[in-house]
Amino acid sequence: MGFDLESLSEATSGAIGSLVSTTVLYPLDTCKTKYQAENQSQHQRKYRNISDVLWEAISTGRVGSLYQGLGTKNFQSFISSFIYFYGYSFLKRIYLKRSGNKKIGTKANLIVAAAAGACTVVLTQPLDTASSRMQTSEFGKSKGLWKTLAEGTWSEAFDGLGISLLLTSNPSIQYTAFDQLKQRLLQTKLTHESGTESSPEALSAFSAFVLGALSKCVATILTYPAIRCKIVIQAAESDQENNEDKQQHGDKKSISGALNTIWKREGLLGFFKGLNAQILKTVLSSALLLMIKEKVAKTSWIILLALRKFLFPTNTRLKAA
Repeated sequence: MGFDLESLSEATSGAIGSLVSTTVLYPLDTCKTKYQAENQSQHQRKYRNISDVLWEAISTGRVGSLYQGLGTKNFQSFISSFIYFYGYSFLKRIYLKRSGNKKIGTKANLIVAAAAGACTVVLTQPLDTASSRMQTSEFGKSKGLWKTLAEGTWSEAFDGLGISLLLTSNPSIQYTAFDQLKQRLLQTKLTHESGTESSPEALSAFSAFVLGALSKCVATILTYPAIRCKIVIQAAESDQENNEDKQQHGDKKSISGALNTIWKREGLLGFFKGLNAQILKTVLSSALLLMIKEKVAKTSWIILLALRKFLFPTNTRLKAA
């Protein structure tokens, strides 16, 4: 099949979009994650709402700690997005080539997206675990990537792997919805010239932002209880926990343990604690990512085509996307 430049272009633009959106929204992400990670009954809670986390950072003079773990998070986001977008684009092109169809259907798109998501999760889970522990550490006490991972066993680096695999349904729903809406939106706008090289189809920044926000909002609401459980599983131990809390912290390392702990301490509504903040962060992040990806994709495609012609001048021309 040869080297797939279009898949590489998709992966590169997606990874750049993820890097920018993660950095811009990181303080919000830290506040959200610390708020979600707290698993106490109502009268014992340290944070009554997400703004309490921000106020703690300000009042203690540790505003910079809102960025603790940013390097690891950016590294994880870049690698994850690159693997996901490359795998998604590559598998989709294989399906279209073998099926002979011009467009991929919704069911096939879901399967392709889930497969790409599962591969991404397995390969990047240790980075995800370390990032969550660094974010949920006490302000000013976060450790580096290697030290965070070295504190536990190799198996502990994969804490939450099962639920992370379950959550591959989230981007599957999101990107499938986005891709289908994008195809319909561009259907009447774009024309293809046979035998010429063309850049991948691109949405306007505003259209990409709106479609990304809508698709991510639906996916987040449907999968939020699992998201909350995952954060509880991966959260770092607090220095203020007593022996009983530390024992229960170990019990929360499984999906059933996290579900049981949230139910006992917070009840049914506990599974939706922080939902508003999650929607705000994920919708903004996803929309920003896809907006940047759409704008970067065209540039990266042109650069890759130029490199291809320079490195392999005798190769045949690429077919139109």
